Amino acid sequence: MSGIDIRRIGGRIGAEITGIDLSASISDQLFSEIKQAFLDHKVLFFRDQDITDEQQLAFAGRFGPLTHQHPLMRTAEQSAQVLVVDGEDQRANHWHCDISFTETPSLGTTLRSVVLPPYGGDTLVASGEAGYRELPAELREIADRLWAVHTNRAEQPRLGTERGDAVRRAFLAKRFETAHPVVRVHPETGDPALFLGGFAQRLVGMTLRESRPIIDVLQSYTLRPENQVRWNWRLGDVLIFDNRCTQHYGVDDYDGHQRLLHRVSVTGDVPVGLDGKRSYTIHAGDEDEGGQ
Repeated sequence: MSGIDIRRIGGRIGAEITGIDLSASISDQLFSEIKQAFLDHKVLFFRDQDITDEQQLAFAGRFGPLTHQHPLMRTAEQSAQVLVVDGEDQRANHWHCDISFTETPSLGTTLRSVVLPPYGGDTLVASGEAGYRELPAELREIADRLWAVHTNRAEQPRLGTERGDAVRRAFLAKRFETAHPVVRVHPETGDPALFLGGFAQRLVGMTLRESRPIIDVLQSYTLRPENQVRWNWRLGDVLIFDNRCTQHYGVDDYDGHQRLLHRVSVTGDVPVGLDGKRSYTIHAGDEDEGGQ
């Protein structure tokens, strides 16, 4: 036995793993247990870890090749693979899948708390698999055939500060658009999940006006409270979520206090729909004037 304990946090998503030190070497046997828990629970939480960026990179790298650099966001000076999630730059208070506006969204994302506010700043994660399972049969038949255009221009909240506005302009400076199946088949488990989020702007073959009510209805199933887990951070905590079947949200309720997380992402593959068709790129970092 490995000695770790896997405790479910929610009935449909989320588990906390105790009895492990992520700064130490993780055996293949132990990692296989962690990986299975990751597939079973979609998001794993590790309390009170004392690890460096290098150790976070090593842990994330066990799940697959690491994303070299975010296409739009600021990274740590020491490593382009460490994204600095700074509340002074940007507050991701919208549901989304990481870089779903690209053809290969992240497989998974690790977050580590570095500086925390005295209150607020929780992270929410929701299960697209649970949302799909709860769709009425008639609505599921429609969702199974739909494709959505994801773009970085779809939803980028305004922070209302000079620094935040500069980051927002940089995020919108290039245009990314990719078409993904609304129902994505998980490449490791084979389970279908709703794959939407804030970057899903419209449905293929429909206008924005026609698309929005349908997207909102489908989103409402994923975002039901019973399909979510909420994490209240402590310093040193680490989480990893499966970006292929979840969405997440950083709660912006910590006023002007500092909140700093370090993020390391695992490179994903091209999403596949129920019909076997793969996602495709529409725009890949085109520069134009539309981002202002």
